[in-house]
Amino acid sequence: MRLAFCGTPRFAVPTLEALHAAGHEIALVVVQPDKPVGRAQELTAPPVKQAALKLGLGLTQPEKIRNNLEFRAQLEAIAPDAIVVVAYGRIIPPWMLALPRLGCINLHASLLPKYRGAAPIQWAVAMGETVTGNTTMLLEEGLDTGPILLQQEIAIGPEQTASDLFDVLAERGAPLVVETLEGLKDGSLQPKRQDESQATLAPILNREDGRMDFAGCTATELMNRWRGFQPWPGGFAFLEGRKVAFTRLLVAPPPYPNELPVGQPGELHFAMNWLFLACAKDTWLEVRELQPEGKRRMAAAEFWRGARLKSGTRLD
Repeated sequence: MRLAFCGTPRFAVPTLEALHAAGHEIALVVVQPDKPVGRAQELTAPPVKQAALKLGLGLTQPEKIRNNLEFRAQLEAIAPDAIVVVAYGRIIPPWMLALPRLGCINLHASLLPKYRGAAPIQWAVAMGETVTGNTTMLLEEGLDTGPILLQQEIAIGPEQTASDLFDVLAERGAPLVVETLEGLKDGSLQPKRQDESQATLAPILNREDGRMDFAGCTATELMNRWRGFQPWPGGFAFLEGRKVAFTRLLVAPPPYPNELPVGQPGELHFAMNWLFLACAKDTWLEVRELQPEGKRRMAAAEFWRGARLKSGTRLD
């Protein structure tokens, strides 16, 4: 088929490569503009642009697409059978949704209708889900509300982070898109409306999502949020007004809590050469590694000895 492909980050690269390998004509790759990266703020090409150049594909990087007449004329001239959208990062306007005869096909990294929105992988892990997956759907004007085409389930391991799952879902999702296009082409695939009663949201993350609420969450709940919010915003708290980021955590299993005093949420206790952090409902996190503001990452025991804290010191 003749396709246009819209995508920007690393997550979208396996799908672009799979479509190319399957023999589809990718007439145009649409990518967000290059952005400054790092301390030097060096202008850097997004991963999809780099992949498109390696494959010798034509590409464009419009600043805006909704009312961009030049971009619209470019797509209309191509007349794609379908537009494939994977983590492009822009809202697809109505004129673009209506352009291809087979529609705009999107790969979304959740089992829709659960976790609609910008951060489905992160929120699925943060909410303690044990299964997630990919969904291909037809885009419409609502936020991830379009009819479902195909789905695949993928288990979430108890220690997996959102960062771990990104690559798994990207690689597994690529052949799902290829299969979806084949099903639409031969008419064997029929779109299915989403069950609105089961819909949940996965809003874009902000810095405060990483602030740990020791009084309101159990150790397991905080551990899930910490796993879900890797690599950003992570999990952090404040000690005497200075930020402390937790870089390695475990839920403290028995018999550890039996060796500890009854702690108020947020209290630090050092016992058996390990650092423990009290959470809601008499549960404990075991802090293995952390990074105080302005310092390097270090083992929790090293931090405790260097900071000369007393058991019962409380984090905010």
